[in-house]
Amino acid sequence: MEAPQYVAARVQQALAEDGRTHELGIRVDIRGDQLFLRGQVSGAEQRERLGQVAHEVAPELHVHNEINVVEANAPGEDEHLD
Repeated sequence: MEAPQYVAARVQQALAEDGRTHELGIRVDIRGDQLFLRGQVSGAEQRERLGQVAHEVAPELHVHNEINVVEANAPGEDEHLD
């Protein structure tokens, strides 16, 4: 069986390089046969895509998608510096 750190690195690389995700800020932790995804994204669809890619790369592990979806608000007023 492949060492957990290598599996985690392989999943992180896939999350960064897959055309569906392109995410660099997701943490991947492996504990036994459990794979945990942690981090923040701006939409629920992106969260689901990340879980799907992780499952495709490591189908032998049970994926726990603990990624938080954060609201991305429109910018406020311009800041004026005197």
